[in-house]
Amino acid sequence: MSDLKLGLIGAGNISASYLGRAPHFAGIRFVAVADMNHAAAEARAAEYGIEARSVDALLASDDIDLIVNLTIPAAHFDISKRALEGGKHVYSEKPYVLTLDEGRELARIAAERGLRVGSAPDTFLGTSHQLARHIVDSGAIGRVTSGTCAVMSSGMESWHPNPDFFFLKGGGPVLDLGPYYISNLVQLLGPVARVAALASTPSKTRTIGSAARKGEQVPVETPTTIHALLEFEGGAVISFQSSWDVWQHDLQPMALYGTEGTLHIPDPNFFDGEVRMTKRAEPAALPAWDHPLGPPNRDLNNGKSVADYRASGLADMALAIAEGRPHRCNDELALHVVEVMTAILQSGEEGRFVPMTTTCARPEALDPKAAAHLLASQTVPA
Repeated sequence: MSDLKLGLIGAGNISASYLGRAPHFAGIRFVAVADMNHAAAEARAAEYGIEARSVDALLASDDIDLIVNLTIPAAHFDISKRALEGGKHVYSEKPYVLTLDEGRELARIAAERGLRVGSAPDTFLGTSHQLARHIVDSGAIGRVTSGTCAVMSSGMESWHPNPDFFFLKGGGPVLDLGPYYISNLVQLLGPVARVAALASTPSKTRTIGSAARKGEQVPVETPTTIHALLEFEGGAVISFQSSWDVWQHDLQPMALYGTEGTLHIPDPNFFDGEVRMTKRAEPAALPAWDHPLGPPNRDLNNGKSVADYRASGLADMALAIAEGRPHRCNDELALHVVEVMTAILQSGEEGRFVPMTTTCARPEALDPKAAAHLLASQTVPA
């Protein structure tokens, strides 16, 4: 099978993860990078030995099969639409789009042209979350009846040099971090039926704390504390708390409560982490699980090492195109997650339950054998 030739648009921080990890996966090869700031594209191109092109030139390039869209969320729809109209598959960073209408329009164009659309996050393909999927599917904790999720911090304005878009419409903790949590919940439990939420905006401005803009205030135009309830089609009810107004908390990232036990799941923003299980009230041993998307391969600033397999969803999409099967990080899943998130924000504004109008299939589990199939070799991506 020949590799799909990829063009990347958006040369920001996350581009390094895609460009650096891609050579370790089968079926994909980056050819060129573009950015509205051409100097940024040139720097990335030099770093990874690929070409720098303008955005317009990359979208029109005949030697590109698939566009990886790493632009800011407000630009996701426009860039993805232009790529599809140019006859190219698209894989977008999260959030996939900002409205249902945008997602449905992309699906229509893709269907007309026989193209594929995919979207991050792909962290749910990592070892810990696929182990959790295996445990849920095996019935080890019985039927899942409820659960909790929490992603809370004081925000990123203290360290991010340009945090403005995080606090504008289309930003906020639900749309920025919610894709990791809700995508993982859907792959574990299936689609959501309805949501309800309370939302608040405790501060109308944020003060930048680093770099050249230190001390500058940016406006806050979206809720920064949201407490939501998600009712799943299968009957489980999950409490989801997200906030950028919390200095410290002791809540676990995710837990599922079943009729026969409890499953504690690590932060779905990462591919790995500790999974813990109980049978009834007693700690229980986990099943044997040797999954290749789990060994730590990236050092953090705090001295810890984590597993970073970004581009695994992209590689799965490329192989799925070649093999004629559905890809796991697909647009049906991504659009359902977008509706869940936007419905949470809508419920916070209107004070009512909001039913879903979309649904999706659970993406196929990625067991150790299937995960190994994504790698270009059996070595751990570094």
